[in-house]
Amino acid sequence: MDKLALDDFRERLSSRKRELYGRLVKIEHDLDEPMNADVPDRVTERENDEVLEGIGLAGQEEIRGIDAALDRIAAGTFGTCVRCGLPISAERLNAVPHAPLCQECAAEVAAGAK
Repeated sequence: MDKLALDDFRERLSSRKRELYGRLVKIEHDLDEPMNADVPDRVTERENDEVLEGIGLAGQEEIRGIDAALDRIAAGTFGTCVRCGLPISAERLNAVPHAPLCQECAAEVAAGAK
């Protein structure tokens, strides 16, 4: 992969990471808010908190994937499947820039998880 493409992916990944951190800060702030004194409202707030926690965990997982992708860029292995060593398609990287696996390996891993 040429330097210009790598620079573009590095910027896209870094931008997405900043966006996710911003969201996580907002989620943390919302979760730190005191609960409402009204019992029915507290139930609703707790349900909302559970949704926010799930979104926060997904965001943290994506940040870990982005950090790993940035490490692969630094190591010169970005765009290569970490499982089989074959190139990851440009289409896949454009859709999921932090993808560590080619489409075939991702499908095999997903099938094995079921």
